Amino acid sequence: MPRDLPIGNGDMLVTFDPLYRVRDLYFPYVGKYNHTGGHVQRFGVWADGAFAWVDDAAWTRTLRYLPDTLVTDVTLRHEGLGVELRCQDAVDFHEPVWIRRTVARDLRGARRDVRLFFHIDLSIEENPVGDTANYDPELCGIVLYKGGSYFLFNACDASKCGIDAWAIGTKRLGGHEGTWRDAEDGALGRNAIAQGSVDATVGVHMTLEPGGTNHATTWLACGANHKALETLNSEIYRRTPEKYLSRTEAYWRLWVSKEPVDLSGVPEHHRQMLRRSQLVMRTQIDNRGAIIAANDSDITHFAGDHYSYCWPRDGALVAHALVQARQSELSRAFFRYCGRVIEAKGFFLHKYTPDARLASSWHPWVISGQRVLPVQQDETALVVWALRKHFEAFADVEFVKPLYTPLVVGPAKWMAEYREKEGPHAGLPKPSWDLWEERRGVHTFTVAATIAGLRAAAAFALDFGDTKRAAYWLKAAQEILEALQRQMWDPAARRFARMAVPAYNAAGLVESYARDMTPDSANAALWMFGALPPDDPLARADTESTFELLSVKTPVGGVARYQNDYYHQVERRDLGRVPGNPWLICTLWRAQHVIATARTLDDLRPAAEILDWAGQRASPSGVMAEQFNPHDGAPLSVSPLTWSHATVVSTVLEYARKHAELRSLARA
Repeated sequence: MPRDLPIGNGDMLVTFDPLYRVRDLYFPYVGKYNHTGGHVQRFGVWADGAFAWVDDAAWTRTLRYLPDTLVTDVTLRHEGLGVELRCQDAVDFHEPVWIRRTVARDLRGARRDVRLFFHIDLSIEENPVGDTANYDPELCGIVLYKGGSYFLFNACDASKCGIDAWAIGTKRLGGHEGTWRDAEDGALGRNAIAQGSVDATVGVHMTLEPGGTNHATTWLACGANHKALETLNSEIYRRTPEKYLSRTEAYWRLWVSKEPVDLSGVPEHHRQMLRRSQLVMRTQIDNRGAIIAANDSDITHFAGDHYSYCWPRDGALVAHALVQARQSELSRAFFRYCGRVIEAKGFFLHKYTPDARLASSWHPWVISGQRVLPVQQDETALVVWALRKHFEAFADVEFVKPLYTPLVVGPAKWMAEYREKEGPHAGLPKPSWDLWEERRGVHTFTVAATIAGLRAAAAFALDFGDTKRAAYWLKAAQEILEALQRQMWDPAARRFARMAVPAYNAAGLVESYARDMTPDSANAALWMFGALPPDDPLARADTESTFELLSVKTPVGGVARYQNDYYHQVERRDLGRVPGNPWLICTLWRAQHVIATARTLDDLRPAAEILDWAGQRASPSGVMAEQFNPHDGAPLSVSPLTWSHATVVSTVLEYARKHAELRSLARA
């Protein structure tokens, strides 16, 4: 299921599915550890002898955020129970604590006995072995712990602090479903402690007067030890949990609007998309710099792995959106993270963990008995390109100085050398894995990114007085560009190949290239990163042809990644009508090309329409997925995808700048 409501602060991340069930709890890094393992954390209501968990079909749910915040605004209504709940959740902007304020309202006009039940099903540090759960009489709450991860669930209502009831026991072993079953009769057994594969259920009781309301506030605090929980719990008691909610609401409203950006030409609903996308992006970024691709653990059931890693490419493109939005603290942290993980020879490997370690990979080191370098070259190139965009925006020389050698010199030297430099077909980079991580060869996206990376490195070198290196890197970029136009342009198709596969002779030189002419939206890199101008005849011909071939011709619309895209493929028969599932980033690339080539305000209208399309694909909370079902528009794969929201940010801001520029020209 999608994660419709992520809330976090860079150290702690909590995600909710569309049924308002907590599914993921990450701490102390965003993306590591997921202490729920994706298991459902149930929330239920008992009212005068009747009971329903929140996933009961009789609930009417509205899941949104308070405007311009990372505080949820959720309404749950159950006519059978005669109860309506309004819930506000937040992870405090500073402390690792998730707080929920629940206001219950009677719908029957009678005095009511209502009990809220919260199920806590943790697999601490991603493994249920050796967990402990106990009732702590000093804290008046439930403590769950193992190793260096401690959690406290506690509550306050209008008259007191401390939980009213609890159950602790075994889950998913020996026929035990879990303590959540104990809640369904409205009473919990109060077992004091359990170890191993355990869970807990907590009850909070309240009385509702006829037509009246009552409230309770609960919290889950995280820490490295019991003392940390004691300290944080004391602070929550002292300040009141409601204060944590209000200060977090104020903080995010300040954060998302702190930078003055001229949005006068942008419709209000697109401005709302911009602000929401920045906030959702922030939930996926660790405070130590890792930009995580996505934290929707349901993908684990499909692929046996997840997206809770930092891909340098995705991170670079998200960092560029942060630069455009003037969120320089986050982009700086990302580049420092890159400086910690880059390989000594100047390139990045596949992906990295939030704590800056090499992550899992499917790229081999040996193919057909031959040693190969398991890289996606665009990942290295785009970090250099994005770092240059950051420097051009903020001119923070002291920040860039220690990164010049590891993130500029090293990568540029490697990119300039990692190419075919001899023979009649010299010039292009050597084979690597593509943007989509599926094919090995020489890819137009990679080639364009490499040109951009080398040009960015040359600009840095000139700034640092390193003129010899600057000249060499510019020469390499030009040679690669000429080889791109010579080897990868197909005059008959009027498009660039998405990939060229070299054939080598006995001397190890390229004898020929076999072009793969499958339409691929990744060819937008030609102009996105400046290898060619957006209105260059070749780039324009490729872009217009490719986007038309990849347009999804159903009422859902949008643009597919490439022809016959197999990943989560829905339509396999009518590829002319549905070449693949529509992807948000690919569809917005089409809008970005419209923006880049617009000469009048009227020229911008198709870009605004594509932004409208993106807004229609979002959940009611504003969260956006990786891709969508081409027939009903349902989200597919992970949701939210950080890159999707970053592309919204970039597109809206590029639209705003171009609109201001064209408006000024029209007045002149």
